[in-house]
Amino acid sequence: MNRVENKVAVVTGGISGIGRATSVLLAQEGAKIAVVDLSEGGAQDLINEIESFGGVAKFWQLDTTQEQDVSRVFAEVVDEFGQIDVLVNNAGIAGVNKPTHEIAEDEWDSVMNINVKGVFLCSKHVIPYMLKSGGGSIINMSSVYGLIGAGDLPPYHAAKGAVRLMSKNDAILYAKDKIRVNSVHPAYIWTPLVEALAEESAEGVKAFRKQLDACHPIGHVGEPNDIAYGVLYLASDESKFVTGSELVIDGGYTAQ
Repeated sequence: MNRVENKVAVVTGGISGIGRATSVLLAQEGAKIAVVDLSEGGAQDLINEIESFGGVAKFWQLDTTQEQDVSRVFAEVVDEFGQIDVLVNNAGIAGVNKPTHEIAEDEWDSVMNINVKGVFLCSKHVIPYMLKSGGGSIINMSSVYGLIGAGDLPPYHAAKGAVRLMSKNDAILYAKDKIRVNSVHPAYIWTPLVEALAEESAEGVKAFRKQLDACHPIGHVGEPNDIAYGVLYLASDESKFVTGSELVIDGGYTAQ
């Protein structure tokens, strides 16, 4: 308990899936949570859940691709909570699953804007607050698809690869300022995003999930909390010597 006590964490894409699990777990471990999401659907339920066990959380609606809005919301978070110690850049989309030569420019751009530009803008606007307070932890949600190719989702692969190297470069840039930057690389986690892919598949949800289970030597896809516990470690002072790293949480997917 209290592994991140007295810290303030911003979690983008914080309402559902990995973001929700991360918001709840960090709150259970003592952090004040700024839940940030493009949609406000489900926000109050999440806030109520966190408050039910004595946690502290507040919701901000935000499109992370809009710089003025990112700047405004981060300023409001600091006004509310006094500081920002942890940024979890979790917001992202899967995008289209087409061969590269069939992808439209706007389909490519939508993935890059959310999955890369959004990470850049949130990092850009949180770093001055971390510099002022003497340090912090930025945790960027990449993917095993940021490490390997799988012959699908070209924009997603490109975006998650970019996030991986952005994390390493920022880790070097800000190490002297005690700002740690790391990336997290999940394999398939059964989230609303992955379930949506399953629903769009020709074989149906049950067969799609069975196929995904078989991709992981451990025998099944992951759960959001499997990733949230990795984020908790990187957010806490337990990882004070960890920066520029890739935390792979993949059930053995990339060991094959």
